[in-house]
Amino acid sequence: MKNRRSLLCALTLLPLLLTGRVMAKGKDKEDHDVAYEAMRRGEILPLSRILAIVAERVPGEIIKVELEGKRLQYKLKVLAPDGRVRKMRLDARSGATLSIDVDE
Repeated sequence: MKNRRSLLCALTLLPLLLTGRVMAKGKDKEDHDVAYEAMRRGEILPLSRILAIVAERVPGEIIKVELEGKRLQYKLKVLAPDGRVRKMRLDARSGATLSIDVDE
């Protein structure tokens, strides 16, 4: 079961990891283009750095990643070893943890 979840997670994140792009909520351009350009200009950290930060702070498997908001925040969901889902918000510019919540 764990290997299946790991495979599903890897397949979900694979396109993001290969391109260095994430989904961003924007209207004028394609969402991934907005995120990629922000990363290229140094306005946000690349996804690889964000994933490393999350791994240091919350153990588990990352099951969802989004980039959103005017403040540019990464929203992530992490499946913890105990089966609970933790929601995290990180500042996209610095990687600072803004919040960590547990789904009940």
